[in-house]
Amino acid sequence: MDVAVDEDATLMLAYAQGDVAAFEALYARHRAKLFGFLLRAARDRSTAEELFQDTWSRVIAARVRYQAQAKFSTWLLQIAHNLLIDSYRRKRPLAEGEEAELALARHEIPEHEQPEHALSDFEHRRRLQLAIEQLPDEQRTAVLLRLENDLSLEEIAQITGAGRETVKSRLRYAMNRLREQLAE
Repeated sequence: MDVAVDEDATLMLAYAQGDVAAFEALYARHRAKLFGFLLRAARDRSTAEELFQDTWSRVIAARVRYQAQAKFSTWLLQIAHNLLIDSYRRKRPLAEGEEAELALARHEIPEHEQPEHALSDFEHRRRLQLAIEQLPDEQRTAVLLRLENDLSLEEIAQITGAGRETVKSRLRYAMNRLREQLAE
């Protein structure tokens, strides 16, 4: 088992016993990836912020029931995914370019690159983000979990509650669709 995985499980179990510093360490370790996932999946900053808070609230509420059966990050993303699905059911978010720009803002281009390269890289990332936003919810979620969190098919299946082959199909269809859109 990965050292970070062991540390995360140990921290969560310590938090369940009342060690607030253990929770703070978990939060510091996972907040950026979690928020990035939620922002890109929800395509709306206020929804992402709300889901982010709700996810951590659920972690806090579930601390005494936590069992280290899966990686902490998988468990955390599963909670976030379930809240995201509930959010989709309540309202269908609309994709807008501003959210893509906000999501890409954290990806800065190194200063040593030439301006013309920087512009083309930015344009490429923006086109990719807009293409991802156009994917159906299930495909977009699978792509974000795979690309941004480097999760396996099994981990994505566990988080989304879909079968491994379903996840594989969603990723295949999504990647084909992204290739088509980026080729245009």
